[in-house]
Amino acid sequence: MRLLDLFCGEGGAAMGYARAGFQVFGVDTSKARLERYPFDCHRGDALEYAAANAHRFDAIHASPTCTGYSRGTAAVPDRLTRYDRLIGATRDVLEHAGRPYVIENVADARSELRHPILLCGRQFGLEATDDDGTPLVLDRHRLFESNVFLLMPAHPPHRAGVQVAGAYSGARRDKTEARTIRHGGYVPASHVQRALLRMPWASNVGVRLAIPPAYTEYVGDQLMAGLTRV
Repeated sequence: MRLLDLFCGEGGAAMGYARAGFQVFGVDTSKARLERYPFDCHRGDALEYAAANAHRFDAIHASPTCTGYSRGTAAVPDRLTRYDRLIGATRDVLEHAGRPYVIENVADARSELRHPILLCGRQFGLEATDDDGTPLVLDRHRLFESNVFLLMPAHPPHRAGVQVAGAYSGARRDKTEARTIRHGGYVPASHVQRALLRMPWASNVGVRLAIPPAYTEYVGDQLMAGLTRV
Protein backbone atom coordinates (compact mmCIF):
# COMPACT_ATOMS: atom_id res chain seq x y z
CA MET A 1 0.00 0.00 0.00
CA ARG A 2 1.36 3.42 -1.00
CA LEU A 3 0.86 6.48 1.22
CA LEU A 4 1.37 10.09 0.13
CA ASP A 5 2.83 12.20 2.95
CA LEU A 6 2.04 15.90 2.36
CA PHE A 7 3.90 18.71 4.15
CA CYS A 8 6.21 15.87 5.16
CA GLY A 9 8.98 17.71 7.02
CA GLU A 10 11.78 15.44 8.22
CA GLY A 11 9.69 12.30 8.33
CA GLY A 12 8.32 11.79 11.83
CA ALA A 13 4.87 10.92 10.49
CA ALA A 14 6.37 8.97 7.58
CA MET A 15 8.35 6.66 9.85
CA GLY A 16 5.23 5.70 11.76
CA TYR A 17 3.32 4.89 8.59
CA ALA A 18 6.25 2.87 7.28
CA ARG A 19 6.23 0.81 10.48
CA ALA A 20 2.53 0.20 9.89
CA GLY A 21 3.42 -1.32 6.52
CA PHE A 22 3.01 1.53 4.04
CA GLN A 23 5.38 2.48 1.26
CA VAL A 24 5.68 6.21 1.94
CA PHE A 25 6.38 9.09 -0.47
CA GLY A 26 6.82 12.62 0.89
CA VAL A 27 6.26 16.10 -0.52
CA ASP A 28 7.57 19.33 1.01
CA THR A 29 8.87 22.69 -0.20
CA SER A 30 12.01 22.67 1.98
CA LYS A 31 15.23 21.24 0.57
CA ALA A 32 16.77 21.13 4.06
CA ARG A 33 13.89 19.10 5.48
CA LEU A 34 13.85 16.68 2.57
CA GLU A 35 17.58 16.04 2.96
CA ARG A 36 16.73 14.36 6.27
CA TYR A 37 13.55 12.66 5.05
CA PRO A 38 14.14 8.88 5.28
CA PHE A 39 12.03 7.87 2.24
CA ASP A 40 11.51 8.80 -1.42
CA CYS A 41 10.26 12.34 -1.80
CA HIS A 42 9.54 15.29 -4.08
CA ARG A 43 10.26 18.96 -3.54
CA GLY A 44 7.26 21.07 -4.45
CA ASP A 45 3.85 22.39 -3.40
CA ALA A 46 2.04 19.67 -1.47
CA LEU A 47 -1.50 20.47 -2.59
CA GLU A 48 -0.55 20.89 -6.23
CA TYR A 49 1.26 17.56 -6.16
CA ALA A 50 -1.70 15.83 -4.50
CA ALA A 51 -4.18 17.26 -6.99
CA ALA A 52 -2.15 15.82 -9.87
CA ASN A 53 -0.93 12.54 -8.38
CA ALA A 54 -3.34 11.32 -5.67
CA HIS A 55 -4.58 8.56 -7.96
CA ARG A 56 -1.18 6.85 -7.63
CA PHE A 57 -1.60 6.30 -3.87
CA ASP A 58 -3.83 4.20 -1.63
CA ALA A 59 -4.01 6.71 1.24
CA ILE A 60 -2.91 10.27 2.01
CA HIS A 61 -1.61 11.96 5.16
CA ALA A 62 -1.35 15.76 5.40
CA SER A 63 0.14 17.99 8.09
CA PRO A 64 -0.61 21.55 6.91
CA THR A 65 1.56 24.20 8.54
CA CYS A 66 0.36 24.85 12.10
CA THR A 67 1.69 28.39 12.65
CA GLY A 68 -1.63 30.06 11.92
CA TYR A 69 -3.39 27.86 14.48
CA SER A 70 -0.71 27.55 17.16
CA ARG A 71 -1.10 29.04 20.62
CA GLY A 72 2.34 30.53 20.16
CA THR A 73 1.03 33.01 17.57
CA ALA A 74 -2.29 33.77 19.27
CA ALA A 75 -1.10 37.23 20.35
CA VAL A 76 0.05 38.26 16.87
CA PRO A 77 -2.50 40.92 15.79
CA ASP A 78 -2.51 40.00 12.09
CA ARG A 79 -1.96 36.27 12.37
CA LEU A 80 -5.09 35.46 10.35
CA THR A 81 -3.54 37.17 7.33
CA ARG A 82 0.16 36.71 8.08
CA TYR A 83 0.17 32.91 8.38
CA ASP A 84 -1.28 30.25 6.11
CA ARG A 85 -4.32 28.39 7.42
CA LEU A 86 -4.60 25.49 5.02
CA ILE A 87 -6.75 22.86 6.71
CA GLY A 88 -9.85 23.67 4.67
CA ALA A 89 -7.97 23.84 1.37
CA THR A 90 -6.19 20.58 2.20
CA ARG A 91 -9.47 18.81 2.96
CA ASP A 92 -10.93 20.01 -0.35
CA VAL A 93 -8.04 18.45 -2.28
CA LEU A 94 -8.16 15.19 -0.32
CA GLU A 95 -11.92 14.80 -0.59
CA HIS A 96 -11.70 15.35 -4.33
CA ALA A 97 -9.00 12.66 -4.51
CA GLY A 98 -11.41 10.13 -3.05
CA ARG A 99 -8.78 8.28 -1.03
CA PRO A 100 -8.66 7.43 2.68
CA TYR A 101 -6.99 10.45 4.27
CA VAL A 102 -5.68 11.83 7.55
CA ILE A 103 -5.22 15.53 8.38
CA GLU A 104 -3.08 16.31 11.42
CA ASN A 105 -2.66 19.56 13.31
CA VAL A 106 -2.19 21.16 16.73
CA ALA A 107 -4.80 21.11 19.48
CA ASP A 108 -5.76 24.76 18.89
CA ALA A 109 -6.91 23.89 15.36
CA ARG A 110 -9.78 21.76 16.72
CA SER A 111 -12.49 24.14 15.47
CA GLU A 112 -11.36 23.59 11.87
CA LEU A 113 -11.08 19.80 12.09
CA ARG A 114 -13.95 17.31 11.78
CA HIS A 115 -14.35 14.91 14.71
CA PRO A 116 -10.60 14.52 15.34
CA ILE A 117 -9.02 12.13 17.81
CA LEU A 118 -6.32 13.42 20.15
CA LEU A 119 -2.98 11.67 20.57
CA CYS A 120 -0.47 12.38 23.34
CA GLY A 121 2.99 11.09 24.14
CA ARG A 122 1.71 9.60 27.39
CA GLN A 123 -0.49 7.21 25.42
CA PHE A 124 2.64 5.69 23.87
CA GLY A 125 5.09 5.84 26.77
CA LEU A 126 7.26 8.55 25.21
CA GLU A 127 9.63 9.16 28.09
CA ALA A 128 13.35 9.85 28.46
CA THR A 129 15.87 10.88 31.09
CA ASP A 130 17.49 14.30 31.04
CA ASP A 131 21.26 14.68 31.40
CA ASP A 132 20.92 15.41 35.13
CA GLY A 133 18.84 12.26 35.72
CA THR A 134 15.42 13.93 35.64
CA PRO A 135 12.69 11.62 34.24
CA LEU A 136 10.79 13.39 31.46
CA VAL A 137 7.52 12.69 29.65
CA LEU A 138 6.39 14.15 26.32
CA ASP A 139 2.81 15.44 25.95
CA ARG A 140 2.73 16.99 22.45
CA HIS A 141 -1.03 16.83 21.89
CA ARG A 142 -1.95 16.43 18.22
CA LEU A 143 -5.33 16.08 16.52
CA PHE A 144 -6.07 13.66 13.67
CA GLU A 145 -9.08 13.99 11.37
CA SER A 146 -9.86 11.15 8.99
CA ASN A 147 -12.56 9.93 6.63
CA VAL A 148 -11.82 6.49 8.09
CA PHE A 149 -13.13 5.77 11.59
CA LEU A 150 -10.26 6.02 14.08
CA LEU A 151 -10.25 4.74 17.64
CA MET A 152 -8.49 6.83 20.29
CA PRO A 153 -6.39 5.09 22.95
CA ALA A 154 -7.00 5.83 26.61
CA HIS A 155 -5.25 8.97 27.85
CA PRO A 156 -3.27 8.09 31.00
CA PRO A 157 -3.60 10.55 33.87
CA HIS A 158 -0.86 13.15 34.22
CA ARG A 159 1.16 11.79 37.13
CA ALA A 160 2.27 14.26 39.76
CA GLY A 161 6.01 14.53 40.06
CA VAL A 162 6.83 13.56 36.47
CA GLN A 163 8.42 16.47 34.65
CA VAL A 164 6.89 17.44 31.30
CA ALA A 165 9.36 18.06 28.49
CA GLY A 166 8.57 20.64 25.85
CA ALA A 167 10.11 20.61 22.40
CA TYR A 168 9.16 23.92 20.85
CA SER A 169 11.06 26.92 19.56
CA GLY A 170 10.79 29.85 21.94
CA ALA A 171 9.74 27.72 24.93
CA ARG A 172 11.52 28.06 28.28
CA ARG A 173 14.66 26.12 29.12
CA ASP A 174 15.20 27.09 32.79
CA LYS A 175 14.80 23.82 34.73
CA THR A 176 14.83 25.43 38.17
CA GLU A 177 12.10 27.92 37.29
CA ALA A 178 10.02 25.14 35.73
CA ARG A 179 10.25 22.90 38.79
CA THR A 180 10.04 25.39 41.66
CA ILE A 181 8.08 28.37 40.36
CA ARG A 182 5.89 27.44 37.39
CA HIS A 183 5.60 23.73 38.23
CA GLY A 184 5.47 23.10 34.50
CA GLY A 185 7.58 21.86 31.62
CA TYR A 186 10.84 23.00 30.12
CA VAL A 187 12.73 22.35 26.90
CA PRO A 188 15.65 19.90 27.33
CA ALA A 189 18.67 19.69 25.04
CA SER A 190 18.03 18.62 21.46
CA HIS A 191 19.49 15.12 21.91
CA VAL A 192 17.02 14.54 24.75
CA GLN A 193 14.16 15.76 22.55
CA ARG A 194 15.24 13.28 19.88
CA ALA A 195 15.16 10.51 22.47
CA LEU A 196 11.66 11.54 23.59
CA LEU A 197 10.26 11.49 20.06
CA ARG A 198 12.29 8.41 19.02
CA MET A 199 13.69 10.38 16.05
CA PRO A 200 17.49 10.09 16.12
CA TRP A 201 17.84 11.39 12.54
CA ALA A 202 16.00 14.69 13.09
CA SER A 203 17.64 18.12 13.17
CA ASN A 204 17.28 20.51 16.10
CA VAL A 205 14.51 22.34 14.20
CA GLY A 206 12.90 19.17 12.89
CA VAL A 207 12.46 17.62 16.32
CA ARG A 208 10.48 20.67 17.44
CA LEU A 209 8.04 20.37 14.56
CA ALA A 210 7.67 16.63 14.09
CA ILE A 211 4.87 14.21 14.83
CA PRO A 212 6.29 11.34 16.90
CA PRO A 213 6.32 8.18 14.74
CA ALA A 214 4.41 6.33 17.47
CA TYR A 215 1.33 8.47 16.68
CA THR A 216 1.19 7.64 12.99
CA GLU A 217 2.10 4.01 13.49
CA TYR A 218 -1.05 3.81 15.61
CA VAL A 219 -3.13 5.66 12.99
CA GLY A 220 -1.46 3.75 10.16
CA ASP A 221 -2.36 0.39 11.66
CA GLN A 222 -6.02 1.40 11.52
CA LEU A 223 -5.72 2.76 7.97
CA MET A 224 -4.01 -0.44 6.82
CA ALA A 225 -6.66 -2.60 8.44
CA GLY A 226 -9.37 -0.68 6.61
CA LEU A 227 -7.59 -0.92 3.26
CA THR A 228 -6.84 -4.62 3.50
CA ARG A 229 -10.13 -5.74 5.04
CA VAL A 230 -11.91 -8.21 2.75
